[in-house]
Amino acid sequence: MIKEVKTQTSEKMDKAIGSLKFELNSLRAGRANPKILDRVVVDYYGAPTPINQLANIGAPEPRLIVVHPWDANALGAIEKAIQKADLGLNPGNDGKVIRLVIPQLTEERRKDLVKTAKKLGEETKVAIRNIRRHAIQDLKEMEKESMITEDELKTGETDIQKMTDEEIKKVDVIIAAKNEEIMEV
Repeated sequence: MIKEVKTQTSEKMDKAIGSLKFELNSLRAGRANPKILDRVVVDYYGAPTPINQLANIGAPEPRLIVVHPWDANALGAIEKAIQKADLGLNPGNDGKVIRLVIPQLTEERRKDLVKTAKKLGEETKVAIRNIRRHAIQDLKEMEKESMITEDELKTGETDIQKMTDEEIKKVDVIIAAKNEEIMEV
């Protein structure tokens, strides 16, 4: 019973960290990273389609992203979707591929991105703490219904707290690495 609660808690916390990593990938850090286009959705023949399902996306140079659509007819729709996504990038279309030149970040913009990354980190920590709270509530209910003993409850609470502390340390490491990447000139 307790093992099941711990397993579910661990899975939920891992998902929270995975979500943080996904969000951080879409933060532009001054270098060309094709993942910043992951959230771009293109209206392709009336159906909202992720851009990575319509084109090859690559970064042949440190300040350039190239989007090469498989269907030449989708070029205009992809270009519009990138503009709508408000990424601060201006797509250049030569009839075959779309080129996105990544401008150099200003010091002020870097600081804003660091703040955004820290905010995402704090939101993830709150989510992890909420997961911990729910897990401990589940354990207390199990103890109330005499499914586990009081000692097992205390052991379970301690284990879940250790798990929470480890996950929060992971968040801090991920945010520190992203901040370093953002501030790198």
